[in-house]
Amino acid sequence: MYAIISLAGQQFRVEPGTVIQTNRLEAEPGATLTLADSVLLVKDESGLRTGTPTVAGARVEIEVLKHLRGPKLIVFKMKRRKRSRRKTGHRQELTQARVKSILLA
Repeated sequence: MYAIISLAGQQFRVEPGTVIQTNRLEAEPGATLTLADSVLLVKDESGLRTGTPTVAGARVEIEVLKHLRGPKLIVFKMKRRKRSRRKTGHRQELTQARVKSILLA
């Protein structure tokens, strides 16, 4: 059984036990979140259920494991022949979560 969910502006294909990294969520580590209005597709033994836009009665429970920061990305901008250069870095704030279960009503 697997599901496709929309979480923090991204879509993930998840199964029970899957660990995902997404943009920072407003939840403490150890908290359990129930995603009821973001399940886009569910595949189980009985077949494939697609939502319009979400699957009615489907829920995915995730457990927040920890908050972390992604790898450093270097942003370098330069204008040629102008002696204009700018170098900055960016690290994205991330949340690591584990899918506990996929429930259908």
